[in-house]
Amino acid sequence: MSPAAAPTPGATSALAPFRQRVFAWLWLGVVVASVGMWAQTVGAQWLFVDDPNAATIVALVQTATQLPVVLLALPAGVLADAFDRRWLLFATQAYVIVVAVVMTVLAAAGRMTPGLMLALMFAAGVGLAFQVPTWQPLIAQLVPRSQLAAATRLDMVSVNVARAAGPAIAGAIIAVWGVPPVFAFTAVCAAVLATILLMWRRPSPMVGDRERFLPALRAGGRYVRHEPVVRVILGRLAMFVAPAAALWALLPLIASQRLGLQAGGYGLLFAALGVGAVLGALTLGRVQARMSSNTLLSVVGLAYAASFAGTMLAHGLLVAIPLLVVAGYGWTATVSTVNAELQLFLPGWVRARAIAVYLMSFLGTMAVASPLWGVLTQAAGLTTAVGVAAALVAVGAVAGLAVRIPESATADRAALAYWNDPSLGIAPEAVGGPVQVIVEYHVTPEREADWLQAMQSMRRSRMRSGAFRWELYRIGERPDRFVEIFAVPSWAEHERQHQHRLTAEDQAIEQAAFAYTVTTPRAEHLLPPQPLDDRAP
Repeated sequence: MSPAAAPTPGATSALAPFRQRVFAWLWLGVVVASVGMWAQTVGAQWLFVDDPNAATIVALVQTATQLPVVLLALPAGVLADAFDRRWLLFATQAYVIVVAVVMTVLAAAGRMTPGLMLALMFAAGVGLAFQVPTWQPLIAQLVPRSQLAAATRLDMVSVNVARAAGPAIAGAIIAVWGVPPVFAFTAVCAAVLATILLMWRRPSPMVGDRERFLPALRAGGRYVRHEPVVRVILGRLAMFVAPAAALWALLPLIASQRLGLQAGGYGLLFAALGVGAVLGALTLGRVQARMSSNTLLSVVGLAYAASFAGTMLAHGLLVAIPLLVVAGYGWTATVSTVNAELQLFLPGWVRARAIAVYLMSFLGTMAVASPLWGVLTQAAGLTTAVGVAAALVAVGAVAGLAVRIPESATADRAALAYWNDPSLGIAPEAVGGPVQVIVEYHVTPEREADWLQAMQSMRRSRMRSGAFRWELYRIGERPDRFVEIFAVPSWAEHERQHQHRLTAEDQAIEQAAFAYTVTTPRAEHLLPPQPLDDRAP
């Protein structure tokens, strides 16, 4: 993560990404499609608002919509890394249209039962599970790297605009025409994004050998598990979201029990959060020009905690609305900053998979934390629950000064193929494996301690780029010689290490370790046995 620097128009202007015409159109399409999804959720809830089990059904609609995202985001990320994201996003919109049309027909015919409606909302959630891990990595392809943080904040604006506009439009449609047209509206919104995708003219991307699904899934998991920067970023996200989610879970109770508001007043509180979110997206670029992202996360975390706690002291809308504007600002500032740091850090080959893990962590944390805050409120009261949540947000903000995202997180992550092609006497099978790579090192005793320390970074480099096992041995007959052994699932996986998965950071790690050796290390490859007639000519 880069330290504070002087603002530049391309890096800090909130609207700079809109200068990229394709991004501007696709952003607009995503906003419209998201508005349709939120309207669909409201329509599904309203359809059974008079049912004897309405409270349970309405709550389950949210669960049915979000559960597929938690379950399927990572597989969706695998596909988004393997296929053309434009066409995968288009296929997702076509799928959303089909689901929405089916809901329209069934609702208009009076054939929609609660169970069927929940099943269809689960199906709609599958579309959401594929849309987000496909769209967010696509942003990095549409804007210059200097504008990526601003583009991520604009994506947060789209989320909040859709969250506010979708329910409002759905309510207006229901008031005039009833529920079925809401589902038709969702189909039209998805068609808008699909049309924009079809109109996007660009050269066909280079398509190489696609990774098989399960190996790609495992490779993405290994990368996240063995990349400490990603783990720190996800940890900072969880430290904030787990207690901060209490605001979203308890806002209806704050409106009704604390402020004595009806539905209209609750809507104003929700709108105040949205206003804060939009202000955050529009001004954060200039704020980040004056402080590092680590400092920003701590400052806005403390502001969020103070404003959230302050809602228990508010006695009316005039006090509560400014507090919630601050809270909305803090929420967007935190989530968009963490998201931008992750996007800037990730190499292209695993971007969609890692963002899918981010999405699963984000929604999973909210899904687990929200009901726990409800239980605490039920047991100890609203004031206690809000106080505890706000205190934990503040503690997390202060702890973040120690759990810092490294300032190198925004270093160039472009693929760098610096390994020499191996000279093999046999043509290996691409899917045969596992393959073991042996590297021998000659290290003098006086440099051994420093070299062993450097090899710990080497282990992380090998594991995050595709190895599933790494070991280091000393040769007993020659105590100044060491052998590094790392295993990859197949020869195809090892070729991907050579061509696509290594970065300048990995090269620096190798150079640091090789600097302690007497001679240049030499690698050999252990392959599964093959018939002699398979040897290369």
